[in-house]
Amino acid sequence: MPALTIGSLDDVRPGSLLVAMPALTDPTFAGTVVYVLDHSDTGTLGVVLGRPSQVEIRDVLPGWCDLAVSPGVFHVGGPCETDTALCLATCPSATAEGDSPLRRVADDVYLVDLDRDPSELEEELTGLRVFAGYAGWSAGQLAGEIAEGAWACVPGRADDVLSQASGPVLWREVMGRQSGRLAVLSTAPADPSVN
Repeated sequence: MPALTIGSLDDVRPGSLLVAMPALTDPTFAGTVVYVLDHSDTGTLGVVLGRPSQVEIRDVLPGWCDLAVSPGVFHVGGPCETDTALCLATCPSATAEGDSPLRRVADDVYLVDLDRDPSELEEELTGLRVFAGYAGWSAGQLAGEIAEGAWACVPGRADDVLSQASGPVLWREVMGRQSGRLAVLSTAPADPSVN
């Protein structure tokens, strides 16, 4: 069987995905897919994908709920600053220049300034998702976790951000499109003891 290739810190960049490997048992991140928003020498920021909450967007940010993809709830983006809202949107034709409420992350994915008027963006967005909190790693922390085999770093796609899949279903979808032994992992049982 070919060696398991999980990528390295050099593969981490805005728009890539950190996929929790079975060795990662911390309940905050076990079985998660994290979309990387920023990566530099000072650390890494991302949001956990596919973890919907019970909090309706219309109850907190009523102007934005009509632009959000279903389900129209906040997603739990991670354990850091959980009272902070981050918004990611896909905008294939966007030009984030000057005073734009959009800041490009990668490809067609943008961070959205939620303090702006949503009507400014109605024509540009194909969908958005709002996250409560984010995942963060200080300098060197993620490198250590990747070296321990806790995370695989794989290329992300814009549609991952707005995926209807959540939890283990999203994890299996992302792993299933990888090659080699990473793809094989997508078919493994969630609990290895039942294998």
